[in-house]
Amino acid sequence: MSYLSTLLWSGWTGLLDYLAAHVLLCLVPAFVIAGYMSAMIPKEAITRFLGPKAPKWVSYPAASFGGFILAVCSCTILPLFAGIWKRGAGLGPAITFLFVGPAINILAISYTGAAIGFDIALARLVLSLIFGIGIGLIMARVYRQEESRRSAEMASQGLFASDVRVKPAVWVVFGLLLAVLIAGTLQVNLLTQTYLTLHLPLELPAGWLAALEGVGLTLQGALLILMLIVIGGLAFIGMERRQIPLNPWSYLAISLAALTVLIAAPAFSTGSLAIGLNGRFIGELVLLAAIAIVAVKGFARDELSGWLWETWKFIKQIFPLLIIGVFVAGMVKVIIPETLVQSVAGQNTLLANFAGVIFGVFMYFPTLVEVPVARMFLDLGMARGPLLAYLLADPELSVQSILVVGKIMGKQKTALYVTLVAVFSTLAGYLFGVFLASG
Repeated sequence: MSYLSTLLWSGWTGLLDYLAAHVLLCLVPAFVIAGYMSAMIPKEAITRFLGPKAPKWVSYPAASFGGFILAVCSCTILPLFAGIWKRGAGLGPAITFLFVGPAINILAISYTGAAIGFDIALARLVLSLIFGIGIGLIMARVYRQEESRRSAEMASQGLFASDVRVKPAVWVVFGLLLAVLIAGTLQVNLLTQTYLTLHLPLELPAGWLAALEGVGLTLQGALLILMLIVIGGLAFIGMERRQIPLNPWSYLAISLAALTVLIAAPAFSTGSLAIGLNGRFIGELVLLAAIAIVAVKGFARDELSGWLWETWKFIKQIFPLLIIGVFVAGMVKVIIPETLVQSVAGQNTLLANFAGVIFGVFMYFPTLVEVPVARMFLDLGMARGPLLAYLLADPELSVQSILVVGKIMGKQKTALYVTLVAVFSTLAGYLFGVFLASG
C-alpha cells in the first residue's frame, strides 16, 4: 500500500508541476494557434505547400522549417500537428513537422550544446532533420494509395486551387500568435530581465505556504492551476455548443485565458508577494493587446466564434490524454531505479541504445528539461551513444504523444511511426557512439 501511495503521489506531483510550470506559456497558445489555423486559414493555403500534391522539395523543407522555428515540445506540437493534418497537409510533410518540431527547436539545440557538448547538439540537429524527412517519406510511400484517395477527394472540393486569397488580417494575427508562443518560451535576457517590481501589501499565512511547498507548488503555480480549472468550466458552459454570437461565458473564458498567460509571465517572489514585471510580461501584454485589436477589427463575429469553437474541439480531444500521459509517466519514473541507467546503458551497444529509446518513452520531460535529465544520465554513467538515442526519442515517443497521435492518425499509422522512430534512434545512437562520440 505504501508503494502504491508513492506511485500515485509521484504521478500527482508530476502532474501539478506540469500544469503549474509548463502548460500556460506553451500549450495554451498552441491550442489557440491550432484552432485558429483550422478556422481561419483556408485549406488551400495549407495544401499549396504541405498538401499531397505539393512538390517534395517544397513541402518537406517547409515542414522542417516550421518545426524548427517553434520552440515547443512534443505536447505543444501535437495540437499544431492536428491542425495542419485536419486542414489538408500531406501525411509525409505532417509527419516531418510532428518529428522536427520538438526535436530541434532552437532552444533545445543551443541548450544541448551548452550542457552536454557540441557533438551531441550537432548530431541531434542533423539527424533529426534527416529522420523527420526520411520518416515522412517512408510513411507517405507506405500509405501512398490512401493519400492518393485523400488527395482526390480534396481536389474534387477545390482545395488545391492556387489562386486562393487570404485577407491580410489572417496572417497578421497568425504572426502575432506565433510571437506569443515564442515570447513565452524564449530564454533571452531581454525577456527574462525584470524591469519593475511590484510589492503587494499582503502576507500569506505560513500554513498555506507550507502546504504548497509540500506538493512542490509555488503560489504562482497554484494560482495558475486554479485559473485553468475555472477556465475549463467556463469554456464548457460557453463553448460546448457553437453559438453565434458568443455568449458572456465565452467572453469571460477568453479574458481569463489571456490573464493566465500574463500571470505566468512575470517572476513571483512568494515570501513578500513581490511581482517582477519582466520583458516576457511586457511582450505578452503588448502582443495580446495587438491580437485583440486586430481580431475585433479584422474578423466578423461568426469567424471569431468558429475560431474559439475549433480551439475548444482540440482541447477536448487532446488535453485529457496529455493529463493521463503525464500522470502515468510520473508514476513510471518511480519504478525505474537510477542504477538501471548505468547497468543497462553504460556501454555503447544496440541494447543500450534501445534502452535509451525506452527511457525516452517513459521518462518524458518538457522541452529543455530533457537536457539536464540527459546530463544526469551522463553523470550516472550513460554512454554518449545511448544518450543521443534518448534525446532523439524523448520528444517523439512519450506516452502521451503516442496516445494523442493514435487518436489523430489511427493505430496503424501510429504503430509504424513509433517503430520507425525507435529503430532510427537506436541505430543513430549506436553509430554515433562507434564513430563520433567524444569524451
